[in-house]
Amino acid sequence: MSKFKALIATQEDGKFHASIEEIEPAALPPGEVLVRVAYSSLNYKDGLAVLGKPGVIRRFPMVPGVDFAGTVVESHKEVFQPGDEVVVTGCGTSEIYWGGYAQYARLDSEFIVPLPKGMSLKQAMAVGTAGFTAMQSVMELERHGLKSGGREVVVSGAAGGVGSVAVAILGKLGYRVVASTGRPQFGLYLRGLGASDVIGREVLATPSKKPLEAERWAAGIDNVGGETLAGMLRMMAIGGSIASCGLAGGAALNTTVFPFILRGVNLLGIDSSRVPNARRREIWSRIVHDLPLDLLDSLTVTASLEKVFPLGEQILAGKIRGRVVVDVNA
Repeated sequence: MSKFKALIATQEDGKFHASIEEIEPAALPPGEVLVRVAYSSLNYKDGLAVLGKPGVIRRFPMVPGVDFAGTVVESHKEVFQPGDEVVVTGCGTSEIYWGGYAQYARLDSEFIVPLPKGMSLKQAMAVGTAGFTAMQSVMELERHGLKSGGREVVVSGAAGGVGSVAVAILGKLGYRVVASTGRPQFGLYLRGLGASDVIGREVLATPSKKPLEAERWAAGIDNVGGETLAGMLRMMAIGGSIASCGLAGGAALNTTVFPFILRGVNLLGIDSSRVPNARRREIWSRIVHDLPLDLLDSLTVTASLEKVFPLGEQILAGKIRGRVVVDVNA
């Protein structure tokens, strides 16, 4: 191996710096599997990391990029062999382990899964942590009793990465999906993904003095938090569940216990990072089966590694629609 391109984040005397550099292979941290990275992706956490916002990177220097897909070059575990195509999504990468914004990555095998059959490396990164989280959320809702044919399922932040994939999956599975968004210009886009209705952000996010509203939702996937999650809770039907997986609208939750004790509502926390390898493979298997790849392609754009900095600003400002794949070799 010769020098390769990587986005390196450092912090000295409290000052954050990130730039794309040529680094030596010896700079890679230890790990059981060496991967030649083909693609990474852009998630909300990536925007935080590359712009030096607190709460993501825990060790410096760091290569951000919570996801990557590529080809195994070297492996010290029999489960992977050189030439195998593999995928990694948010397992401490960009936090304590170097991530995917580089042409090579080294990581232990417990965090790596084989590329699902029928999916390309680029499509796997179009899924990325966002799509993985969406599928994980759907599976948790199903585990708590959600079945198609009942009341509507609402998805907040629906035009973003998690929301877009969630709408596409739920639509494919036959649910009546209501997409909640603060960007009404994406109404046709969301209906094209499978939403039966599109509502404005204010329907969920407007504060209310009522502890409960009229029952509407069988289930929800919430990417926003804050007042949106509180509003979703007030409108849940008896026995309904919400998968909580994001906080783009705020981390605080101002609510009452009434949805829980009078309607038996379940609030399900979704942590896509600390998922055991066997469970990761199950989730990826469902993704290939239940996410229409033509819709995935339609909601995806590709960008070079150099574009990550402005795109990071855009995703934090809520200006990214769907998914961004990062070509680290472009």
